[in-house]
Amino acid sequence: MNTADQYLKAIYLVQDIENGPASTGSIAELLDVSPASANEMIGKLEGRELCIHEKYKGVKLTDEGILRAREALKHYCIIERFLYEVLEVEEFRAEAKQLEPVIDETVAERLDTIIDRSPDCPDCFDAEADVCGLLTGELEQSQ
Repeated sequence: MNTADQYLKAIYLVQDIENGPASTGSIAELLDVSPASANEMIGKLEGRELCIHEKYKGVKLTDEGILRAREALKHYCIIERFLYEVLEVEEFRAEAKQLEPVIDETVAERLDTIIDRSPDCPDCFDAEADVCGLLTGELEQSQ
């Protein structure tokens, strides 16, 4: 997944959490980048017509931006679930975040054949918990 897709995913999640346009600060915080870096990438995404940035109001994804963000989120869920369910990695969230930028669509699709992904994906993702919603029940049972 490339950097643009990571930003689209972040904007999508922040819009969900904030129930409206995503603030640049929240996007930067979620991605652990500076607000200036976030602004720069948002400008690039806006130039590609993937989002609309209104100063002092926030960022909203266009229809195409939403499609790409949902695809990126689906790939992220696949990585998370593979790490947790198949490899049994304890720190699967941290690992998934590190692997996210280097796992391409082909690899994600192959990993998807191994896990039991819900047809609801990526709607299963819990933005506030920052984890696949299907894993939260499994995580609670294992504790």
